[in-house]
Amino acid sequence: MKFREAFSIIDKNRISTKSDIFSGLTVALALVPEAVAFAFVAGISPIIGLYGAFMMGLITSIFGGRPGMISGATGALAVVMVHLVAEGEALGEGQGLQYLFATLVLTGIVQMSAGFLKLGKFIRMVPHSVMMGFVNGLAIVIFMSQLGMFKAGGEWLAGKDLFIMLGFVLLTMGIMVFLPRVNKNIPAALVAILVVSGIVILGGVETATVKSFIQDGGGTGIKAGLPSFNVPIIPVNMETLSFIFPYAVILAAIGLIESLMTLNLLDELTETRGNGNRECIAQGLANLTNGFFGGMGGCAMIGQSIINVKSGGRGRLSGVVAALALLAFILFGSTYIEMVPIAALVGVMFMVVIGTFAWSTFKIINKVPVSDVIVIVLVTGLTVIFDLAIAVFAGVIVSALVFAWENALRIRARKSVDEHGIKHYEIYGPLFFGSVSLFNAKFEVKEDPQEVIIDFKESRIVDQSAIEAINKLAEKYQKEGKTIHLRHLSKDCTRLIERAEKICDVNVLEDPDYFVAIDNYKKYKEATS
Repeated sequence: MKFREAFSIIDKNRISTKSDIFSGLTVALALVPEAVAFAFVAGISPIIGLYGAFMMGLITSIFGGRPGMISGATGALAVVMVHLVAEGEALGEGQGLQYLFATLVLTGIVQMSAGFLKLGKFIRMVPHSVMMGFVNGLAIVIFMSQLGMFKAGGEWLAGKDLFIMLGFVLLTMGIMVFLPRVNKNIPAALVAILVVSGIVILGGVETATVKSFIQDGGGTGIKAGLPSFNVPIIPVNMETLSFIFPYAVILAAIGLIESLMTLNLLDELTETRGNGNRECIAQGLANLTNGFFGGMGGCAMIGQSIINVKSGGRGRLSGVVAALALLAFILFGSTYIEMVPIAALVGVMFMVVIGTFAWSTFKIINKVPVSDVIVIVLVTGLTVIFDLAIAVFAGVIVSALVFAWENALRIRARKSVDEHGIKHYEIYGPLFFGSVSLFNAKFEVKEDPQEVIIDFKESRIVDQSAIEAINKLAEKYQKEGKTIHLRHLSKDCTRLIERAEKICDVNVLEDPDYFVAIDNYKKYKEATS
């Protein structure tokens, strides 16, 4: 059995109510410490993080474009929110949260607009090398986030406490690896959490729990009532808009990129296809709702989403159950959930790390172009050091530049002189901004005869730079008193030239021949007849 298969418990062809319910409960348990931790990162109350996870999960599960994908409070957005809240407090004491909620409303509007404008399709522009860097970076980020669970009171665990923590983490991982080999219908992650929790509670073992984790962060617990509707109380003026709009755009961009990338990953894992535009609208609606109901907001969560599909959650019901279970924990089950040992949840997340990381990266290093390897490493590193949005943008830009450079080098010109003394240039490859210099270097204007034909049958004029290159080339030949003819331009290329005033004198006289300096057309026809 291959390494990834050993840790894979995904049934790609089965969707069942039972699997959705059990996987939803497993996800709900894993959501609690994540939501609380990210709330602490953002500098807000844990309850706001839990409310945010509940509303994000419920709305995106019902209306989203990817059944089985889990959304909630995320670290990628939390690191932006902490600055927003801090600056909001500087504008007015106690106003940080109000500015956050107002920004979430605007974030939701931006994301919904992206969905209605069908911008989700542009995720297809992300190369596979960027995707591999994304999942590797996310796996490392998830792993590093779990290391903080090995602290108590700000200090690293040591001695007996450390061994107990490690023991329960390994026990959880062991159950998740071997239980599916016995019976794949049993939700391994949920069973692992229940078994480890039972040992800790019934055995009176002293180890970190959800309650102690919250208390270490300065919280008191997760018990609270239902979220209530409130309009953010902030000044309504251009100054406020100029403050929150940049944050809203950043949050919207990060949220959509992470959500759409997670959607693509789950598409590959489940061999199904989600709807990116629908997901954009659902993400926006969820963040909009959070802004009015006092939640933290968020986006898709790759870790919890993989837990869900690996536990058999393939339908929308799994996300709905996870969200409702999380709300039930807040309203009624806080006492019991706070007793769950952190080690069990860490073990589940470590299994997510193993399942998320693209181990095939090590196999393909010597088989793919060096540029792809560089992009994978770059995106992985930037995801860990900065955030997903910066990493993906950088990866796409580098990939695009590499593609442009490689295509720029493909421009070729075959030269020949026919029996009439007319020189022919047969162009191969795309003519665009990157290949203009090489294109110009192919011509010998001063040495060429009076008649020159440039044949684009195997080429394509792509952009304005290409048109300008042809214009300048025509001017050079005209200064030398020579005639240049363009042949076999495609229809779209012809339209580009015809729309450009004062660039090329092109007259479509006889398809597929197009001529510059058309006064010499008769002479050309006579010479070639």
